[in-house]
Amino acid sequence: MQRAELGWDTFFENGFQPYARIGYSAARVAQHHRNGYIIITEEGELRAEIAGALRHRAVNPADLPAVGDWVAAALRTHEGSATIHGVLPRRSVFSRKEAGNSTNEQIVAANVDTLFLLTGLDGNFNLQRIERYLVLAWESGARPVVVLSKADLCDALADRIQEVQTVAFGTPVIAVSVVDGTGLDELQHYMQPGSTVALLGSSGTGKSTLTNTLAGNYVQQTGDVSDSVGKGRHTTTSRELIVLPNGALVIDTPGMRELGLWSNEESLAETFEDVEELARRCRFTDCRHADEPGCAIRAALARGDLDARRFRNYQKMRRELAYLERRVDQAAALEEKRRWKRIGMENRRRPDKRG
Repeated sequence: MQRAELGWDTFFENGFQPYARIGYSAARVAQHHRNGYIIITEEGELRAEIAGALRHRAVNPADLPAVGDWVAAALRTHEGSATIHGVLPRRSVFSRKEAGNSTNEQIVAANVDTLFLLTGLDGNFNLQRIERYLVLAWESGARPVVVLSKADLCDALADRIQEVQTVAFGTPVIAVSVVDGTGLDELQHYMQPGSTVALLGSSGTGKSTLTNTLAGNYVQQTGDVSDSVGKGRHTTTSRELIVLPNGALVIDTPGMRELGLWSNEESLAETFEDVEELARRCRFTDCRHADEPGCAIRAALARGDLDARRFRNYQKMRRELAYLERRVDQAAALEEKRRWKRIGMENRRRPDKRG
């Protein structure tokens, strides 16, 4: 395939110049497995591994290649393999905090033009989760679209769409069904040749089924959804970049049980624009929205102009971001302390050449 068919443009061309002078080839990461990568080159798909120097330079996992990345690689086409020596600058990146107690960034998809944020119109429907995805989507640099899947199972479709529109603030909201074809034509607007769309959502939202439908054939295995809890047994076990027949590219992702915030306050403010606007009207700039006089937030809650659920979710995510910021700062300080300790030990091991 030609690079342009994979989303290559002048942005990546400029980032590639230092590697081109060395003689490396450009490739796009299609899959990431425990034992390596699959990259797409102009020569076809190749297995790839990371060069030791690149792994050594990586400060954290986000410095290593992710699905959707453009990379500089030394190709061994006769062997069907390659070695990745560098990651090109990213135009956009959808990240979350690594699961558990880690303070590392985990890249879900890179160099994406549009993010389809899927929520099922069955037992999976959850406004808080949509708000959380939107915060990370605005941080990513890609264009978010809320996709309400399984529209054929919803008896109150107009009401559900309106509910989501009240929290999405200008983000397109599209209800789709792969059973009766509802909304699929609207999605095609974002599926242009050379453009990249990532499908994101929790398990059971129908990401792989939608990918199969858009591709027009069977490319991703799907699993059943439990009627009792509305949760699917997701069968997409790794992120994968798929080239569709019309030339668009799709990144299908496994269902995410944890969606830890990896963002800043600007993205939170973008998602909760209504809450932020009310907060600016409070009498005191440091208002905690508890019992202070002149609190516009409390007044809006009392009038019913602000949904209490939405405000609680906003407060929860603000606390989560503040906690993450403290943890990241602590981790950075600890790493800096270790660095100076290593420098001190190396200096002590050096022979004293004075005199």
